[in-house]
Amino acid sequence: MTEVTDFGLVLGSNRMIEAGLASCLGETVMKANVGTMDRVLRIAAGIALIALAASGNIGLWGYVGVALLLTGLFRFCPAYPILGFNTCGLKK
Repeated sequence: MTEVTDFGLVLGSNRMIEAGLASCLGETVMKANVGTMDRVLRIAAGIALIALAASGNIGLWGYVGVALLLTGLFRFCPAYPILGFNTCGLKK
């Protein structure tokens, strides 16, 4: 992701909030650290867990799927930088 230096936000972008904050702070707030396969698995598992919890097949812990779904959609996992992980491919 390139560094944001002004309020030139693109409508429909899932990074509008990030871009606005980065613009205010003058730095990049989040860098994508969830790769494509990781993202697909997180979104699928998140939807499945939420559906199972909502239908009563599993307990309330199934709503952990919300965290999986959000990290998949925003391509950022806050635990990855702490653990030193990054599933995005090498950038040239």
